[in-house]
Amino acid sequence: MTVKLTQFSHGGGCGCKIAPAVLSRLLAESPLRTLPPDLLVGVETSDDAAVYRLNDEQAIVATTDFFTPIVDDPYDFGRIAATNALSDVYAMGGRPLFALALVGMPLDKLPEEVIRQILAGGEAVCAAAGIPIAGGHSIDVLEPIYGLVGIGVVHPARIKRNSGARAGDVLILGKPLGVGVLSAALKKGLLSEAGYAEMIRCTTQLNTPGAALAAMEGVHAVTDVTGFGLAGHLLEICRGSGLAAEVDFEHLPLIAEAVAHARAGIATGASARNWAGYGEQVSLPAAWEPWRQALATDPQTSGGLLVACAPECAAEVLACFHQEGFGEAAEIGCLEVGEPGLRLT
Repeated sequence: MTVKLTQFSHGGGCGCKIAPAVLSRLLAESPLRTLPPDLLVGVETSDDAAVYRLNDEQAIVATTDFFTPIVDDPYDFGRIAATNALSDVYAMGGRPLFALALVGMPLDKLPEEVIRQILAGGEAVCAAAGIPIAGGHSIDVLEPIYGLVGIGVVHPARIKRNSGARAGDVLILGKPLGVGVLSAALKKGLLSEAGYAEMIRCTTQLNTPGAALAAMEGVHAVTDVTGFGLAGHLLEICRGSGLAAEVDFEHLPLIAEAVAHARAGIATGASARNWAGYGEQVSLPAAWEPWRQALATDPQTSGGLLVACAPECAAEVLACFHQEGFGEAAEIGCLEVGEPGLRLT
């Protein structure tokens, strides 16, 4: 029996995140509580994970991420979801310790072997990261959901928040953009075998440079680019750090087949929701082609690390990415004094 997992999904991967504008309204009404001093990172600036100090040498990094299928192959779905979940630990400069599985499956629709393959994919990624899946929770739901709770450790002095960027910093992106566009093409039956292979390559590559980047004094802020797209997650850095950003579109690493599909008008619904949520904070050139906007707002499932660092540290950051197998990492722009916002050129 062949099962296409995406037929059960109203939205796939990080594209099924709650839209940024809606999420902002929901969280705006959350009551403010006194926070313990050892909670070093909470919800204040939309960081990637919570961080709690244990002592002068150790802090716990805690995060969770789960979503509906972005691909039909169950093993690949499990790998993508697990890679995406662990990314937030790396983005804080942490090293993963263990994970807990979050499993929601429509038991009346999916054969047990399909579910086993999803779990096996997640286990394979955790094995590659050198950690166990130590437990978890499962429920019977209407559409497949899989992800992890990721627990890691970091030195308190090496935490990389998205609010630590400085004026004059350069921006470096670790993975190419376009995963959301490829997922939309897949649903339409238009994605080539090579395009699918590229999608899997990008979404299952663990963001392992995070811990090494955390040790660099010149690295001031790190986040990972996921459901809100490059523009959305860069704007979180801008708001958290009180700075403006400029990005040269021609310097962005892009997946070639995603560019072709975007030029043909293929994009996810999440891309439009992203633009509706933060487009007023983005300045575009007068003759801006729609496909470029689609890629700047494209929801990345298990996307790359976005680094803000001192210019003199840029070569070291790029070398770190390249040594870890991220050959497409590139310098894409800079941060400057100004009202928080993004200028695309």
